[in-house]
Amino acid sequence: MQDRLVRFELFGQEFTFYSNASEEEVDSVIALLREELESGDTFSRSSVPSSKMLVLGCLRMAAKYVQLHREFDAYRQSQEANLARLIDKVVSGLN
Repeated sequence: MQDRLVRFELFGQEFTFYSNASEEEVDSVIALLREELESGDTFSRSSVPSSKMLVLGCLRMAAKYVQLHREFDAYRQSQEANLARLIDKVVSGLN
C-alpha cells in the first residue's frame, strides 16, 4: 500500500501525517488517541499546550502497551507450563 496523507483535528488544530496503513487502522489509532486524551484528565486542556497533550497521550498508550506485553509474556509462560504438564501426563499414561 502506498503512503497517503492523513489529516485530523484535535484541540482545534489540524494535524497531518503520512501513513500506509488502511483507513480503518488510521481511524482506530486516532480514536484511541482521542480516548486516551479525554480519559480522566486532572488538568485543564487550555492550560497545557496541545503538543504536550499529544506526548502525554502517546506516553499513556506506550505504558499500556508495555503492560499488555508483560501480561502476554506471563500468559504465554503459563500456557507453556500447562502444555508441558499435559504432555507429561499423556506420556506417563502411555507407559
